[in-house]
Amino acid sequence: MPHPPASDESAAAFVSTTFQNKFGASPQVFRAPGRVNLIGEHTDYNDGFVMPAAIGFYTWIAISKREDRMLRVHSHQFQEDVELSLDSLSGPPRKHWSDFIRGVVAVLQANGHRLCGANLLVDGQVPMGAGLSSSASLEVATAIALLATSSDHAQPLDLAKMCQRAEHEFVGTRCGIMDQFIAVFGSASHALMLDCRSLNYEVLPIPADVRLVISNSMVKHELAAGEYNRRRADCEAAVRTLQQHLPKVRALRDVTLSDLETYRRELSETVYRRARHVITENARVLAAAEALQAGDLSHFGQLMNDSHHSLRDDYEVSSHELDLLVELASAYPGVYGSRMTGGGFGGCTISLVHSDAVDHFQASIAASYKKETGIMPDVYVCSATQGAGAWQDGV
Repeated sequence: MPHPPASDESAAAFVSTTFQNKFGASPQVFRAPGRVNLIGEHTDYNDGFVMPAAIGFYTWIAISKREDRMLRVHSHQFQEDVELSLDSLSGPPRKHWSDFIRGVVAVLQANGHRLCGANLLVDGQVPMGAGLSSSASLEVATAIALLATSSDHAQPLDLAKMCQRAEHEFVGTRCGIMDQFIAVFGSASHALMLDCRSLNYEVLPIPADVRLVISNSMVKHELAAGEYNRRRADCEAAVRTLQQHLPKVRALRDVTLSDLETYRRELSETVYRRARHVITENARVLAAAEALQAGDLSHFGQLMNDSHHSLRDDYEVSSHELDLLVELASAYPGVYGSRMTGGGFGGCTISLVHSDAVDHFQASIAASYKKETGIMPDVYVCSATQGAGAWQDGV
């Protein structure tokens, strides 16, 4: 996992200086954060509840205006240059990082935003493939940078929706709105409980003496994409069956555990367990929100543990490596709870850890995981941070 610079100031100075050396102009600097989901996994596409927090890994963009209709983009991470014409952006996904930028530009213009040409330098700190939303971070950073440079503006919710549409249409990923939403609406020292149906959200305080510790298993199993689609299909199958008896049901969000048990015999065992995870996970998110508001971290941590067990046993999206990281975390003092985060089949866990125990936890879990697997994990200590904005605005 790439570690951010020693400070935000040094990161901003780096992209600004690198931009000036490459393009010979003074840029504006923008950034958008990655995110971690504290609880509420595989609920978003079931119209349910999620609880993400923005974290201090950012995509940084330095930008200056051009007088023509071209975008010249340099990726520091990939050491590649791409040129895009604002008047020729159509085409299928190319399986290239520039698809995210091309898609954002095309969707902004399709929604009536008049963009000007620009030079952009992109420096991505959010690790890719780890379930920390590097794609949404890049999309949102690109959108706010281009809009500002073009003296245009979009409402925050519209911005998140346009970035989601860009990923659907130009990258080919049918993602939910959570990642783009938290990149825009993230709040320092807070998590957000988001209702994925109404898009209403509640800001929830994370105590100052608590840290979000992300442990990257460094493993990503190839079957993830196909299995993800199968899980969605199982959920849809459950809804179709339940709708025959409960016509007001639009998604598993609308089903109670009692409803599910009543009609259990009409579902296959697999579909029943998939639905049970989603229904109980939605209940856990609501309970976790109450626990955070009350400052009851022990209860919050237990809900995290329960979430992981449900993802492991009912939804079957965990892996040996994720289970091991959660098991190891549960043995350390000062750890309130731990669970896999993201789609599963590898990637990261999130642990809620008291600040006094963080240093010992960070070193010990890395050593224990390496001893068991031969793999050295990246373990990074985070706090919840602010959503996207211009660096000059102090975000």
